[in-house]
Amino acid sequence: MRNTTVLISGASVAGPALAYWLDRYGFDVTVVEKAPALRGGGQAIDFTGHTHMAVLERMGIIEDIKARQTGKTDMVLVDAQGRQQALISGEFTGGDIEILRGDLSEVMYERTADNCRYLFGDTITALTETTAGVDVEFARAPARTFDLVFGCDGIHSRVRKLTFGPEQDFVKHQGYYYCIAGASHWELDGSRLRERAVSHGHNAPGRLALVGGSKAGQMYLFASPQLDYDRDDFNAQRRLIAEKFAGVGWEVPGMLAELPGLDGFYLDSISKVSMKTFVKGRVALLGDSGYGSTLAGFGTGLAVVGAYVLAGELATAGCDYAVAFSRYQEMMKRYCKMANGAQPGRFLAPKTALGLRLRNWFLQSRFFDMMVKSAENSKNDIELKNYPEIVGTH
Repeated sequence: MRNTTVLISGASVAGPALAYWLDRYGFDVTVVEKAPALRGGGQAIDFTGHTHMAVLERMGIIEDIKARQTGKTDMVLVDAQGRQQALISGEFTGGDIEILRGDLSEVMYERTADNCRYLFGDTITALTETTAGVDVEFARAPARTFDLVFGCDGIHSRVRKLTFGPEQDFVKHQGYYYCIAGASHWELDGSRLRERAVSHGHNAPGRLALVGGSKAGQMYLFASPQLDYDRDDFNAQRRLIAEKFAGVGWEVPGMLAELPGLDGFYLDSISKVSMKTFVKGRVALLGDSGYGSTLAGFGTGLAVVGAYVLAGELATAGCDYAVAFSRYQEMMKRYCKMANGAQPGRFLAPKTALGLRLRNWFLQSRFFDMMVKSAENSKNDIELKNYPEIVGTH
């Protein structure tokens, strides 16, 4: 086949999912990941609806996910004295099945590690497309030429920046930041805890602090204009959280005191990626790098479905990437529309005291119950193609 030597940037979820399908179709796959190893723990992510389940079934990993799944988490919102003000049910925030991001990465890595090359602790520094392919330079590994390159490297995608242009042209800040800390492992007597969990949270105007549950040990969310901070200086980021939540009552002072000792710390903006096209020449973007929407609840499912579609279209088109990329673009543009209206920051941390009261009233009203039922009945499914069963040989 033509165009069969491929490079994937990113080894979280989108990258290994694409690696799985491309390897199955006979491609020679290399995955480069900035982190020195797979990232464990992380917040819980979910899948919902027939489309997601069908792809996981076709990958053969649905039982592995069920074996590691977490329980749905109810979010109890309390006042400064710990009295319940509102409840966000796990049916609303979770999906049909939920798993820690790190556990899902491990499941997919195990299915691809034998046949795909993983370059951990490295990153792409330059991409140059030629008539023969894409010349790639790395920070550590020797330069190589690949037929195709795929950006699966998140909302701050290096591949997108090198191929399409600066981040500010495509990533729109939505006025909030979020932070998670404390890896959640949910072990009980050696087996995965699947019972319903509960997290407790407290709001101040424009701020939310959460503790417990399957999403993370601690979670903070706050309203802010776009910040300029060092993404690699985690101590400075912890100080930033302490400053933003100074003076907030309830259990927040104790949470902040514990924060320096918690692992799995991550701070980022709530942002949305808006692109007219996810493909350019021999490069294609997948998942958050091309159509990310932070905390909207659709990202992982979009990435897994996108990997299935992208690899399947390449196989169907006989590796004619121009044809395959066009079909991938058309299908995923339609599917991504479901995440367009999500505004999690405004809902979780209204900026005024009046906004908080109105949000809490809404959560206790029959209108919210109707929204939950509507969400359960509408799974945002699409009709998946049955791509050819081509198994690569190595």
